[in-house]
This record gives sequence, structure tokens and C-alpha cells, in this order.
Amino acid sequence: MNRTGKQYLVLVLKGMGMGAADVVPGVSGGTIAFITGIYEELIDSIKSININALKLFFTGKFTEFWSAINGTFLISVLLGIGISVFSFAKGLEYLLIHFPILVWSFFFGLIVASAIYVARAIKTWNIGTIIAGIAGIAVAYSITIISPAEANTSYWFIFIAGSIAICAMILPGISGSFILVLLGMYKFVLAAVSNLEISVILTFLVGAAVGIIAFSNVLSWLLKKYHNFTIATLAGFMVGSLNKVWPWKQITETFIDRHGEIKPLVEVNVSPSAFEKITGNSSLVVEAVLLAIVGFALIFIVEGVSKKLAKSK
Repeated sequence: MNRTGKQYLVLVLKGMGMGAADVVPGVSGGTIAFITGIYEELIDSIKSININALKLFFTGKFTEFWSAINGTFLISVLLGIGISVFSFAKGLEYLLIHFPILVWSFFFGLIVASAIYVARAIKTWNIGTIIAGIAGIAVAYSITIISPAEANTSYWFIFIAGSIAICAMILPGISGSFILVLLGMYKFVLAAVSNLEISVILTFLVGAAVGIIAFSNVLSWLLKKYHNFTIATLAGFMVGSLNKVWPWKQITETFIDRHGEIKPLVEVNVSPSAFEKITGNSSLVVEAVLLAIVGFALIFIVEGVSKKLAKSK
């Protein structure tokens, strides 16, 4: 697909939105890709990096290779993701530590709106799509209540973590960052990005590249053959993931990180009033509701802007 320079700049901005979402446990970059209208093109472009495309590359047919993989599209989106990940890693780490209720409230509203948006893409509702949606809710909810493991910082495990997490990152509703939390690798990887630990970052990226190329073929096939069922399952994933981003939590288990600091390991959801009794801190209900509304509205604002941009092509 031929695009203008302005349209590729818009793709970079969409990639930045994906990257910002992917940094947060409980929020998926795939959701942003879906809302901004680039999801299926992204999956198909990644899928096109196959044996035939690699043959073009290794035989010196670089122009044909670039065209075959929709290279300029992929580079634009990846550039945006990279800008966000490296820009937001430190800031988001700070916000999650100092303003967790407000951050999670914003993303709670964001995910509720995202689930509604994705569900609207289902062309026909029937018993099959309803069952697929319920199954998606059950799977995502089950994932959110699994106790996180402790970090394994061996390079082979960093590779595995990258290959698994990237599959979740391109699924709307399933957060790659949260998968890293379950693997015990989230804070380790976030710190590596913040501190530019190149060997860790490269190992993780190689694992991610292998994982996403393999998984994109499966996902592309599902979207083409079983579109409604797949979308219903993805919408269910989003609803089920809301358990993870509930703003008010009680820490039940902690761990000591590699810097000797005590960090939360297991958290359970509580009501705002119970949160105040347990912690002695304000539950910030009014502020939390307002930020949830902002997050909810933002999805439909992004949708409206994306539609206008699509019409201007």
C-alpha cells in the first residue's frame, strides 16, 4: 500500500500509542492497533516475514523483500513503539509507584471502552460468539489470578519471556507486560530498558521476533477463517483482564528485588472503603472515577480521529 509521508507519520503516532500501552501490565498494544485501524494489516505484515521473503533478502533482492513484508509500514509502527517504550519506561515506573490508584483507574476506563469497541466489530452475534466471548473472559480472568513467579535472569529465560510476551502484546485484551509479571520478569525487563542494558534488551528482542513471526501466522488464519469467533474471544479477553487493573489492591506477598528493596509480589482486589481501612490512605474515589471516564472517552476520541484520517487518504 502506497502512503504519503504524512500518513507514515500517523503510523508512527499509532505505534507510539501501542508502545505506551504495552509498557503497562493489564493494557495491550494490540488494543490500540485494533482501535486505530491497523490491526489486521499489522498481523498480515508480520506474517509475511517468511521463508520466501527471506530468500529474496539473502539473494540480494532487497526492494522485492521490502515490498513483500510491507517494510515501510512495519518500520513506521515499530519506530513509534520503540519511541514510547524508551520514553515512558521511567515515567510510568514512577507513576505506578507513587500514583497507582489513579493510573489503574485511567486504564480501567480505557479497557472497558476498548472491549465495547472491539465487540462492535462482530458482524453476527449468535450462541457461538457468545460462548467464545465467555471463554475469553474466563481465560483472561484465570491468567490474572495466577501467582507471579520470581525473576529468572538467565539469558535463555529472557529469550523465552520475550517470545511469550510478544504474542500477548499483539492480542487485544491480553497484556504482554502482565505476562511478564506472571513470569516474574516485568520489573527486570523494565529496569533493563530504563538502564539501557543492551545484552538483556537484545536477547529479549530476538525472542520477541521469533515469537511474533510464529504466532502472527496462527492469528491471521483465525481472523480470516473465524473472524467473529476470534473477535468475540478478544473482546472477552479484555473484560476478563479488568480484574488485573482494578485500582484498589491489598498487598499480600512481597519480595526483595536485586537492589534490596521490598516490592509487592501478590495483590488482591478490595473495595475503596476496605482499602482505606487497611492502608490508612485515601481511596481517591472521585479522582479515580474521573480518570476512568477520561480513559473511557479517550478510546472513542481516538476512534473518531482515526476515522477522519482514514477519510482524508
